[in-house]
Amino acid sequence: MEVTLERFNEVMSALEAGQLRVAEKVGGQWKVNTWVKEVILAGFRLGAMCEMSEGQFPFFDKDSYPVRKFSLSDGVRIVPGGTSIRRGAYVAPGAIVMPPSYINVGAFVDEGTMVDSHVTIGSCAQVGKHIHISASTQIGGVLEPAGAMPTIIEDGAFIGGNCGIYEGTIVRSGAVVASGVIITSSTAIFDATKGEFLARNADGRVEVPQGAVVVSGSKPVSRGPAAGSGVSLYCPVIVKYRDEKTAGSVALEDMLR
Repeated sequence: MEVTLERFNEVMSALEAGQLRVAEKVGGQWKVNTWVKEVILAGFRLGAMCEMSEGQFPFFDKDSYPVRKFSLSDGVRIVPGGTSIRRGAYVAPGAIVMPPSYINVGAFVDEGTMVDSHVTIGSCAQVGKHIHISASTQIGGVLEPAGAMPTIIEDGAFIGGNCGIYEGTIVRSGAVVASGVIITSSTAIFDATKGEFLARNADGRVEVPQGAVVVSGSKPVSRGPAAGSGVSLYCPVIVKYRDEKTAGSVALEDMLR
């Protein structure tokens, strides 16, 4: 697909306005808009290296990807202290971004969501409404290949501190991921309420079920020379599904917004 600079700028403006998304839910299923990713990737080829300045700190990047500029009318609360939001990212009115944080191109952060300190939201990640992404958490980016589905955090989820959600994982609505949980494309999640490991979804992706409460756990090595040695491997564990007590424990976040 041939992309002109004019077309690239049009798409970036549409992404920043929330009129266009890298991925969207259609008929209950997430669909990636591959052509949007192709335009984002073309921006790196179209741009030239230049020196930019953000306050007293110069940096060097493609001139097609400057830091986004916000105004009071955008309705986004960006607390001072070193946050950067790249061009082509959407942050909805009512969202809060605590410093320092970084939101990359193509990312979508919906209304009422709090991005806490030292959080990074990678390229094209889709973050829904009324979510708390706690301090020092990383939401991974998936830019290439263009057809790859990005990491998705659905409405009402709660992501604890020092988590890592990577490689196209889907966290379904209302799920709670406790501090320190790491989920990648090769992670096996054990559902302790059912006594079994979760199956991948139809696309082969790791998916945290709606309302699941996930904590860090371990599983014993069951194969090879280490079997029976007492050595264990990391394993996220669903300990329950969200109830009134769980909802109450995260309700305090609303008072901070």
